[in-house]
Amino acid sequence: MRHPVASALAIALLLAATPVLAQDAAPAEPVEPTPAQAAPAEAGAAVAAGESAADSGSKIPLDEIRRYVAVYSAVKAAYVEPVDDEQLMHSAIRGLLLDLDPHSAYLEGDAAEDFEEQSRGNYDGIGVEIFRQPDGTLRVIAPIDDTPAKRAGVKAGDLIVEIDGKRLTAGDDDESAPLRGEPGTSVELTIVRDGVDEPVHLTVERQTIRIASVRSRMLEPGYGYVRISAFQADTAADFERQLAGLSEEAGGRLRGLVMDLRSNPGGLLTSAVQIADALLEDGGIVSTRGRIAVSDAVFSATPGDRLDGAPVVVLVDAGSASASEVLAGALSDNGRARVVGSRTFGKGSVQTLLPLDNGDSVKLTTARYYTPSGKSIQALGIVPDVVLHADGDAENGGPAPYSEADLPGHLSGDGEDQPGINAGDVLDGDSYIAAALVELKKQVATAKPVPKG
Repeated sequence: MRHPVASALAIALLLAATPVLAQDAAPAEPVEPTPAQAAPAEAGAAVAAGESAADSGSKIPLDEIRRYVAVYSAVKAAYVEPVDDEQLMHSAIRGLLLDLDPHSAYLEGDAAEDFEEQSRGNYDGIGVEIFRQPDGTLRVIAPIDDTPAKRAGVKAGDLIVEIDGKRLTAGDDDESAPLRGEPGTSVELTIVRDGVDEPVHLTVERQTIRIASVRSRMLEPGYGYVRISAFQADTAADFERQLAGLSEEAGGRLRGLVMDLRSNPGGLLTSAVQIADALLEDGGIVSTRGRIAVSDAVFSATPGDRLDGAPVVVLVDAGSASASEVLAGALSDNGRARVVGSRTFGKGSVQTLLPLDNGDSVKLTTARYYTPSGKSIQALGIVPDVVLHADGDAENGGPAPYSEADLPGHLSGDGEDQPGINAGDVLDGDSYIAAALVELKKQVATAKPVPKG
């Protein structure tokens, strides 16, 4: 695997649409860490030492601290039932992060460990990407391919309001905990679904989720297809192995490739960057900019295109978020691929996992990311070159009920108030792959031949 260049001191970047995706994890085999992999301790230390506050010239707001202590004391003294100090402090910490944006969160010890497990694609649960709304309900970004959630009929956009008959509330802790559990046990979900009058009740059996994040096949002789369902620690290596297999099956070189990122909710930034690098000879891939220098990074491609310039079409939809958007934006801005499908989710912010000395962690939004042309897609998404719409009678697709721009407290995006900025469609089914193949053949027909030898 090649490692693209990251300029400046980079933080460990986490790009995900939900609190249940994991941060950058150590590779299975020891390698020299890149700056992006080596810096989380430094980033955490900088924040813990208050360097960002000092840089900005801010001071501790004593009047507000007095107000907090007064409310704390009132609750301790007069609430109808006794409340212990630990419970009050945890509630205060969760509240501190809750109103920042939809992706910042406090992760207690077990939740932080679960967070890391999912970067390896091996955990016990139902296989669904979610985020918690302010009222405690869980919005589904997407069910992961070939998991119990997908097979049971959970759909992108579903709103989980009850788990095992218990109503979800804003005071609940880690959102994914009730969905995890011993393999073979079941969980009852009560779901509010757009366009359905009555709540939907689903029983989902938990399993050990071993996500095969990359799958591939030949669509026609010479035309390959790669489906990437999530970005995990081994996704980039799997992509290159399967790409090599497709090329061999095609007689040594593919004529073109369809890359399917539909309903891919994101994951590890480094995996998306490495896949972009595998298809680019040069040029930028993605940059991040935040309030402190440690949040700033620029990732650029290194020489070597695994497809030798063969055309690429990237298929996206309203469930394509975060690292998916990074990859689509990098290939599009460099003129390396045509993007086909529907407007993407628009999750253009960077989360950093800051470990605390008690074993807990803070997942904090620290930067926005920008495509090589300098565009931020926060709350806007990627607009495809060729727009596809969901079929009117689509059983598992259709207009998405929400996007990043619809989330309460989301970071503002440049131009998100423009007319016509709204959620795209969820495109489910093989007919969209066929449409992408048609577009790919157009690119092949107009592509310049690659010299041999």
